[in-house]
Amino acid sequence: MSSSIGKAVRVSIFGQSHSSGIGMVMEGVPAGKTIDFDRLRTFLGRRAPGGMPWSTPRKEADLPEFLGGIVDGVTCGAPLAAIIRNTNTKSGDYDELRRVPRPGHADLTAQLKYGGAQDVAGGGHFSGRLTAPLCIAGGIALQLLEQEGVTIGAHIARIGGVDDARLDALHATADDVRAPGAKTFPVIDDSAGESMIAAIAQAREAGDSVGGVIECAAVGMPAGVGEPMFDGIEGAIARIVFGIPAVKGVEFGAGFGAADLRGSQNNDAYRMMEGRVAPQSNNAGGILGGIATGAPIVFRAAFKPTPSISIAQQSVDLERGCDAELSVHGRHDPCVVVRAVPVVEAACALALYDLLLQSRSV
Repeated sequence: MSSSIGKAVRVSIFGQSHSSGIGMVMEGVPAGKTIDFDRLRTFLGRRAPGGMPWSTPRKEADLPEFLGGIVDGVTCGAPLAAIIRNTNTKSGDYDELRRVPRPGHADLTAQLKYGGAQDVAGGGHFSGRLTAPLCIAGGIALQLLEQEGVTIGAHIARIGGVDDARLDALHATADDVRAPGAKTFPVIDDSAGESMIAAIAQAREAGDSVGGVIECAAVGMPAGVGEPMFDGIEGAIARIVFGIPAVKGVEFGAGFGAADLRGSQNNDAYRMMEGRVAPQSNNAGGILGGIATGAPIVFRAAFKPTPSISIAQQSVDLERGCDAELSVHGRHDPCVVVRAVPVVEAACALALYDLLLQSRSV
């Protein structure tokens, strides 16, 4: 199972949802970089479960224990290694899933690949729980990028058919992209957020779930960073974002909407302003040919509804070889989108910091 990614900065994720702990190893971070642990804990707290009507009641502190790579808050050049102890597990809730797989989950494909040796409790290594160590690495990358003048932030763009306001793709500032993340419910338009919360509550009461879309932007990425074709910015971001459970689509700039435009509408025209080239729009999402244009890098990730729902679903009994019905028990988010906002930020930060360091090694 491949759980590592990156070139100049390489991150490996380990553990399972109900194992004794989960963690990450982050290689390639330069020595002498200061890490603010209070900021990192605050960032991880945005993803942590429990306490809100839109999240699982499972409560975990998600406090990382660093095993190496940092001395007195400063990176020392060795690989960074951190672990989070799992303390609130109920593995018995998942005993039936080895026999009757959940529709929409990785239970069946894991059975086909690992022949019953997989850890089914909490989804094992396929669980959204593994985004916690991803956020440790990404939270560090966010701080290191800010030291380089790059700010990343995200917000909920849609839940249950309710749309939030959009970030200004061309003129978004660092404050603009940070602002939603400072809220308990990370949206730009709070009235839209209230309607989203109502949609989540309605789904939960029905024993169902809802999906949504997260919009993310990076401001201050130097123009010229990136690579053509397979190592471009879009590919680097998308590869990590698609590692987030429940992500089913990623689009940059105008995205799929560009398919309905003419070239005269979609092209970002140029003008000279104060002696520099200035695009007049940002349908490209800040990327052309896989390389940063200097405009904000903007993308959106689509999340499917949580597959673990209490409504009875059609499945199969793998032991008996017959049809079966399954009603999922346990503790699950009726909507993963809210807690996934910092995860998308983390994924973006890891991709961009890796590319930034790669650009300096050429």
